[in-house]
Amino acid sequence: MKITQVISAVADNLFVRVCIRETNIGSKKNYSFIGSGKCELMLGIIGGTSLLFSTLPELKRDIVNTPFGMTELLTGDIVILMRHQNGIPPHRINHRANLAALALAGVDTIVAFGSTGSLKTSIPPGSLVIPTDYLSMSDIPSIHDHTIEHVMPEISGDLARQLSRLVPAATLGGVYVQTRGPRIETVAEVQALAKIADIVGMTVASEATLACELGMDFCALCTVDNFAHGLGTEVLSYDHILTTSRTYRHRTEEILNTIIHTLQ
Repeated sequence: MKITQVISAVADNLFVRVCIRETNIGSKKNYSFIGSGKCELMLGIIGGTSLLFSTLPELKRDIVNTPFGMTELLTGDIVILMRHQNGIPPHRINHRANLAALALAGVDTIVAFGSTGSLKTSIPPGSLVIPTDYLSMSDIPSIHDHTIEHVMPEISGDLARQLSRLVPAATLGGVYVQTRGPRIETVAEVQALAKIADIVGMTVASEATLACELGMDFCALCTVDNFAHGLGTEVLSYDHILTTSRTYRHRTEEILNTIIHTLQ
C-alpha cells in the first residue's frame, strides 16, 4: 500500500489536501481516506526564461483546470510548470491558476528558477542568488477572494538552506523585489530599489505568496542576467536576457538535474 494521490478540493477558495491510500487487491484497486493536511508528496519546479534552452526531463504534458483558469504542467515523478507558457509576458501570467494547478497535482515543495537583474555592483551578471526574503512594488494575487485570511508570507528557510548545499556556487541570502513588468525599471527606480533589495524580477514574489496560501514550501534560485538599468553599459532588452539564458543553459540544466535527483 502507498500514498499515490493527493486531492486538493476547493470550497470558497479554500484548498484542502486529502491523502488517499491505494490498495491493490487482485486486479482491483481500492481507495481509502487516510487523513488530511500535509503528506509526503512531490517536488514542483517553476521555470522561466532561464530554463528555456535547457533540456528538461521527459514528462507528460497535462492541461489542468483550476477555479482560476487552465494551465499546462509537465507531470511525472516531479511536476514542472513553465510560467511563460505560450509566450505570456510577466504582467499577464495567471499566477493563481499556476500555483493552484501545482497544488492539485500534489506538489508540496517548490523550487522556482527566476531571471533577475542585479541592483548591486557586488552581484555581477552570471551570479546565482537564493533570496531569503522578498517584497513587491506591484499587486500580489491571492486565492482568498471571498474569505478574510491573513498568511505569513515567507521563503522557506530550511528549503533555501538545502538548496544552498546543492548549489554551492549560489549566494544564500538577499532580498528579491518584484516589479510589474514587462518594461525594464527606470534608472530612478533602480536607485530607489537598491536601498531595500539586492535583485529585481517580475514573478517570484507572487509565486512565493500563493505557495504560502496553498501550504507549499517555496524557495527560489535566481540567475542574474544583467545589471539593472543604470548600473551597467548594456542595452537591456528581452533578447539580451535570452542570450544570457542560452549562454548558461548547460549550468542551469546541471543544477536542475541535481535538484530533481536530490529533492524528489
